Amino acid sequence: MCLKYNTFIFDFDYTLADSTVGIVECVNYALAAMGLEPKDRECIRKTIGMTLGNMLFSLTGVSDEHSSKRFFNLFLEKADEVMTDSTILFPDTVSVLSKLKQSGCKTGIVTTKVRYRVEEILAKFDIVSLIDYVVGLEDVTAPKPSPEGLLKAASHFGVDKASVLFIGDSLIDANTANNSAIDFAAVLSGTTTEQDFKNLPHVLIAKNLTEILETFLESS
Repeated sequence: MCLKYNTFIFDFDYTLADSTVGIVECVNYALAAMGLEPKDRECIRKTIGMTLGNMLFSLTGVSDEHSSKRFFNLFLEKADEVMTDSTILFPDTVSVLSKLKQSGCKTGIVTTKVRYRVEEILAKFDIVSLIDYVVGLEDVTAPKPSPEGLLKAASHFGVDKASVLFIGDSLIDANTANNSAIDFAAVLSGTTTEQDFKNLPHVLIAKNLTEILETFLESS
């Protein structure tokens, strides 16, 4: 049985999975189509988890609505071709999710990715049954760090917020949890450092998902 938390809600990119290869390809495809300079892998990595509009602004300084919409559409056009195939799970993702489910815990995902992409990736790895609920970009009016998606997931499960833990790799995720008054555990599998996370409320900063499992799940 789970201890303090009975519901574990995850970010997706750099928390459960690594989509770097596909994201870099999609970003540079969109930038090239817009006549903008390509960006290197590390610059793009630091924007993963942002909305596509914020990603475009962070990478180029371009922020007008027309450009943001075009970037979004071009990114999705290429992502429909390459993203699912190029995404990999972290080594402990399946084992951690399996143990949570075996222990009777509820599991969800709240992401700035479109929901259908996450569902495709879950199906690719045959782990659809390990995630009970997904909130994607198309399911909210305001993306993270707005609390809307995380609160929607908690409401779906019908649980008290005190029994929910949100797990993510970025300051966007940490702020989402804080804005939702839901506990947050950070994983250092993305580009955000331990020191960065220390400045925001958290119950744990872990090197990976296994450490979170070992901390909050009763040993069998």
